[in-house]
Amino acid sequence: MTRPTSRTLARYGLEDARVTAELRTMGLAVDSSAAPGSEDVLAAISRTGRPDLAVHNLAAVLQSAPDGATLLRRLHENPRFRARLLGVMGGSTGLSDHLAANPEQWHLLTEEAVPGELITAAAMRAVVFRSVGVDPDDPVCTGTEGARATVTGGSAVLALRRAYRSQLLIIAAHDLAPAVESSLPVTALPAVCQALSDLADATLQAGLSVAAAALPAGVAPVRLAVIAMGKCGAKELNYLSDVDVIFAAEHPPAAGGEAPDDTRMLATATALASGMMRICGQAAWEVDANLRPEGKAGALVRTLASHAAYYQRWAHTWEFQALLKARPAAGDPDVGAGFAAITSPGVWSAAGRDSFVDDVQAMRRRVEANIPEDLKDKELKLGAGGLRDVEFAVQLLQLVHGRTDEDLRLPGTLMALRSLIRGGYVGRTDGAEMAAAYTFLRRAEHRLQLQRLRRTHLLPEDQDDLEWLARTDGYTATGTSSAAEVFTADRNRHSASVRRLHEKLFYRPLLHAVAAVPSEELRLTTEAATARMAALGFRNPDAALRHLRALTSGVSRRAAIQRTLLPVLMDTFASSPDPDAGLLSYRQVSEALADTPWYLRLLRDEGLVAQRLGALLGGSKLVGNLLVRAPEVLRLLVDDVSLLAPQPDDVRTALLARSRRAHTAQEAVDAARSARRHEMLRLACGDLLGLIEVADIATGLTSVAEASLQAAYEAALKQVTADRGGRVRGRLAVIGMGRLGGAELSYSSDADVIYVAEPLDGEDARGGMDDMSAVADLMARLLGRPSPDPPLLVDANLRPEGRNGPLVRTLEAYRAYWHKFAAPWERQALLRARPIAGDSELGTAFILAADEFRYPVGGLDSRDVIEIRRIKARVDAERLPRGADPTTHTKLGRGGLSDVEWTVQLLQLQHAAQVPELRITRTLEAIDAAATARIITDSDAEALRGGWLAAARARNALMLVRGKPEDQIPAHGRELMGIARALGYPEGGDPGEFVDDYRRATRRARRVVDRLFDSS
Repeated sequence: MTRPTSRTLARYGLEDARVTAELRTMGLAVDSSAAPGSEDVLAAISRTGRPDLAVHNLAAVLQSAPDGATLLRRLHENPRFRARLLGVMGGSTGLSDHLAANPEQWHLLTEEAVPGELITAAAMRAVVFRSVGVDPDDPVCTGTEGARATVTGGSAVLALRRAYRSQLLIIAAHDLAPAVESSLPVTALPAVCQALSDLADATLQAGLSVAAAALPAGVAPVRLAVIAMGKCGAKELNYLSDVDVIFAAEHPPAAGGEAPDDTRMLATATALASGMMRICGQAAWEVDANLRPEGKAGALVRTLASHAAYYQRWAHTWEFQALLKARPAAGDPDVGAGFAAITSPGVWSAAGRDSFVDDVQAMRRRVEANIPEDLKDKELKLGAGGLRDVEFAVQLLQLVHGRTDEDLRLPGTLMALRSLIRGGYVGRTDGAEMAAAYTFLRRAEHRLQLQRLRRTHLLPEDQDDLEWLARTDGYTATGTSSAAEVFTADRNRHSASVRRLHEKLFYRPLLHAVAAVPSEELRLTTEAATARMAALGFRNPDAALRHLRALTSGVSRRAAIQRTLLPVLMDTFASSPDPDAGLLSYRQVSEALADTPWYLRLLRDEGLVAQRLGALLGGSKLVGNLLVRAPEVLRLLVDDVSLLAPQPDDVRTALLARSRRAHTAQEAVDAARSARRHEMLRLACGDLLGLIEVADIATGLTSVAEASLQAAYEAALKQVTADRGGRVRGRLAVIGMGRLGGAELSYSSDADVIYVAEPLDGEDARGGMDDMSAVADLMARLLGRPSPDPPLLVDANLRPEGRNGPLVRTLEAYRAYWHKFAAPWERQALLRARPIAGDSELGTAFILAADEFRYPVGGLDSRDVIEIRRIKARVDAERLPRGADPTTHTKLGRGGLSDVEWTVQLLQLQHAAQVPELRITRTLEAIDAAATARIITDSDAEALRGGWLAAARARNALMLVRGKPEDQIPAHGRELMGIARALGYPEGGDPGEFVDDYRRATRRARRVVDRLFDSS
């Protein structure tokens, strides 16, 4: 054998001075003293996770070992032993330190042990039990009965730690060896996890024996079962995991007919459990009992009857999901079996609970929300595409389908995934890809934890540590890429697979259940698909499956694209407030656009559009209703810039240009209505996506309504002119009133208007007014034709004498009426008057005349103030619908729109003559002007503004969610959840938080209203 030279060391990357010196002490670095086979040793060292560390750790072990020469000889002669020892030396500082402190244990690595074969549960149990003086053949400790440890106290902890680490050393050595010697078989991940779990069981049992030995004489007898949960319960434990447990206790068989004393028995059980947790925590790993009923606040130990009562009455869905992995691990096996019998029925009926979907979604969000932003990309466990995503997906499928399929009732993730594949709940290819990703992530987590024997699942930031991790997992440099770079590329690929397969695992098999698929594909039965739809939150699973069948059946290109799109959309629908409505709307839109070539292509090629569409349809009936008739808005969902680009003036110009190209009056108004529909849908989408503020929504809706009225005016004027021989004898101005005049329209607002007309010079006065009345009447009829869109109803009832008065009046007639007959409320109504369509000169003249009336010099007299207060009290008493909640009615409720607007308008009537800044039609601007003029305080202004905005936003959200006008916030249910989501409250949060915020804002506003309105 060629002996190593300095050039050889350089070839193996071992030329560092300290490394060379340590190699020299071991006879590996120089020609004159190197032993035969040294180059093989050097080659093996170079393949370890961190060669310099392997050399340093090996030197430390050789220095402390009394039979170091024998060790070194075995290292040269036995490649299997060499790979195991060097794998540990270069992969784990913690185990290397243990071996240096206990050098005789190197002999443990000479046996051809493979986890699951020579490292059996019985062999590990024997080592661990004997370390604390328990004969493995004696009956195990079950509480106060069975074999107790003869080694106790601190000595027991040290002995148990040493024994535990010795077995951990064997497992890790066989796990790490193939990266050093590629000819060795790879130790399968399940075998490693099984061995670690068996070692944990033995350690828990030994800890219980030590704790029992420490009990004082005379304690009440007890049978205690230790129930393993989480990864230990599933026998898929990590090298460094907390061991999650639950304790159950019972009395031994009664003797002498004495009534058992639960208090004394549970006191003993608690002392035993606490002692075992302390001993195992000091010797091996933390024992975590926080999954017990009521968590940290609950009793550490309960009787079986107490457990049964809790899980039958109080347990949350997530607790049953956790119990899916429960198994007796130590202590009394009969009590452990009793616990399993009590809890198992709840596990396999959890998916039928009313709260199942909400609980599962809330738990999923909680996991993601708890990850600090700067750690999300480093998380192997909790981050997107991490271990928890795989485990969560598999467990949810188990809970849904395990109710009827007992083959799925398995605790381990990989075991359960294989069973899901066999049963057809997961496709073979998808399942294999998911299993490969899970195995990769778990192996990476294991090697991370072995590096320094620390509990972690965060990828290291230090590149040297990342290179160490990659090499320990068997990665090598490739071309110009380091091992760390190759590892990172694989990690990104596997994480992306997990993210992508998550939606496929849930949703694609649903499509296979309802559509024709290739014969080699496994598929869900219709019954299984129905169960899964119900578990995902669909209230009518049968109808949902019919929608899927209609969308995906057949061999057309359209059906194929739908089968690709729907898994993404179904995920979005399932997390929306109303999954059923979302899927129904999507079917309706898809059928309406079946012959539109760009529709499905846009959804397929622009992922953001599909996601946004799913969220919008699942959260808003208004969007679904409008989208069928305005599909071109979908193109604007590509990005925020496209959605926000249209400006009110540009929309108005385009609307009027389009209507003016029409040939008939009805076509002109239909064109305007189409443009209004398009703009209303755009604004609704921006609103739901949180991109447009309520004031801008009002501006946009008002602008497009004004343009529609102008288009209707022009069309009606053209039609009446044609009908009357080519000329009309008057001119007409349309004056906006109410929310239209205030530029504060909501999605459900009518168009309040009044008309002012004048005969043309030299024309018959009556004829001119008749012509203008015909124009006004035709405008309203053209705009009021039945339509699926939210109508723009023209309401002229605010005119003098209301419905009984003439539809149009001359300016002089208005002046005369205001002078002789007008009531105080009519001054108030005119505060929002503003020309919006028709003859601009006449509209301006009307406003000048109205100013004299609505801004009276000297303000209102006391009688007018009293009358306005009386009318307001009457409105409060009579117009609020019977049964309505006055604290959550957005228009007429306390502190809502009406309260704030009446208060602000009273201030305008009283002060606008002296304060010109108050002569504005918008409520929020009037509030600001009143505060600037010191008529009200800043805090009062803030309260009024807050109440008005809260009510305006909620009113818009009601229309978005329900698709029809509504002013009352619902008390509970999906609609309330939808409204909260539409207003930006988080998915899965308590919608009561929104209601509390709303009531808080309107209460503040109402206090100001009560003070200002009654004392003004």
